[in-house]
Amino acid sequence: MYMFEHDMARSRMSELQAEAMAASRARRLYLARRASRRAERAVRRAARASAAVY
Repeated sequence: MYMFEHDMARSRMSELQAEAMAASRARRLYLARRASRRAERAVRRAARASAAVY
């Protein structure tokens, strides 16, 4: 009986760890996309400022 409970606990822990890793990957992807959009806006803003100077 103890072995069965031990296996169940280990299985649950691995499931939780997989969920945590997936959430971490999703957050990193979200942050990367947000940073990319911010950089694109900065490039467009700089181009407009440069065009206004000339």
